[in-house]
Amino acid sequence: MNNAEFANEDPEKRALYEGYRIGSYLRLEIENVPVEFIRYFDPNQPILVGGLQSSEEALGFIQTRMKKHRWAKKILKTNDPLVFSIGWRRFQSMPIYSIEDTNARGRMLKYTPEHMHCLATFYGPITPPNTGIAAFQSLSKSNTGFRVSATGVVLELNQSFHIVKKLKLVGVPYKIFKNTAFIKDMFNSQLEVAKFEGANIRTVSGIRGAVKKALKEAGHFRATFEDKILMSDIVFLRTWYPIKPTKFYNPVSSSLTEEWTGMKTVYEIRKQKGLAIPNKPGSQYQPLQRKQRIETPLIVPKKLKDSLPFEITGKQREKEAQRKNPDRALEKKREIILEPEEQKVAQLLKAVNTLKKEREKMVDEKRKARKEAKNKKVEKETKAKEAKAKEGRKRVYKAEGIAQLQRDRSNKKARTQNA
Repeated sequence: MNNAEFANEDPEKRALYEGYRIGSYLRLEIENVPVEFIRYFDPNQPILVGGLQSSEEALGFIQTRMKKHRWAKKILKTNDPLVFSIGWRRFQSMPIYSIEDTNARGRMLKYTPEHMHCLATFYGPITPPNTGIAAFQSLSKSNTGFRVSATGVVLELNQSFHIVKKLKLVGVPYKIFKNTAFIKDMFNSQLEVAKFEGANIRTVSGIRGAVKKALKEAGHFRATFEDKILMSDIVFLRTWYPIKPTKFYNPVSSSLTEEWTGMKTVYEIRKQKGLAIPNKPGSQYQPLQRKQRIETPLIVPKKLKDSLPFEITGKQREKEAQRKNPDRALEKKREIILEPEEQKVAQLLKAVNTLKKEREKMVDEKRKARKEAKNKKVEKETKAKEAKAKEGRKRVYKAEGIAQLQRDRSNKKARTQNA
């Protein structure tokens, strides 16, 4: 339709209405071009020309869903600079990796997961959601390995995102009153204690408690627990510390230099300057030296011993007697050797006792048999009496029913005659 309408028009006038046609050669005039662009111009490398809207020139924080590329050799570290390719832009920024837990809390990750997605928050130009992302750790030509470090997609834009890091505060008790204790070495001032009033705390042994009120000493506070704690217990307070992404935006200007190099990672700077990793004495693992715990013996009061059951009381008394008089306990354990005549007497008494037990056993069996026979006889007589009483009640109820029926008939006959 356009071809037929503008067939007789010249190309210049036709371009004013429908624009320049595909395949046309154009000359662009660009002002304020840096001299480095001409110096390092490579005619073999194509240049893409595009435009940006006014809304796309603003900067802000971008939250993306990213995943380390399966062919990338190393995992990515938080706050290490990355080169992002988003739409028409290529820029360097410092992302913070996080993951959303069950409480919708963004927990910071020190490194990217190996085989799963995570959230990456960084500072950059405003980009529409669902825009694809490719991230590179280095654009150097000497990098012979696979260069794509991560891929992802833009989720949302905001001026700030809530990302937190786990912080565990440690304190020790210095006074204990039943379920109440005074804790120190956890805070530095009364203001810090006031911010955490009502926070949940717990000991290493699992006893839960809560921060109640600050004391006069700086950083000391009163806490209550479910049970009485020990002076050797360590008290923990689990908190969350907010992390803010760094506002760093460095556009890639590879056309203005022979080889563009952006911000280097901490590892690259240390390797270049030959610096060792800083060694913090407080972060090193040290052998634990715990004092041997002396457990106090269990002491049962005398009144409580007397109120105990007979068997337990006898055992306790026997143990106390052995402890007080060990010679007597040895006499009981000492083996007794009998003379031949004494052995005969002991055997005779044993045989007599055996006969006595057998006789008692037979008497008990006969007594049980007589008792069972008597119980059967009584049960039989009881059943016969109940059957006889039932028959008697049945005859009485039958006679009463016949008499009542006769009375009803006579009354009905009398009412008929009177009517």
